Amino acid sequence: MFVHDKNVVYCDLIADHMRDSVVDRLFTWKAGSVELDLHPQHGYFQSTKKTFSVTDPNGRQYKVTVEEA
Repeated sequence: MFVHDKNVVYCDLIADHMRDSVVDRLFTWKAGSVELDLHPQHGYFQSTKKTFSVTDPNGRQYKVTVEEA
């Protein structure tokens, strides 16, 4: 059972759905994997921010970011 908890942050869910939407619906577009905001040396979470790249059919790249407001 899915429980809506006001303390839960949905950045993972939103980023995954956005990436899947690009991959599933826009077959000529390419989407990279979702990257976490990790500390560069120690690897722990710095924030709930998630990013992924998208490349359109013309080769232009975009960076998609999902983070808490």
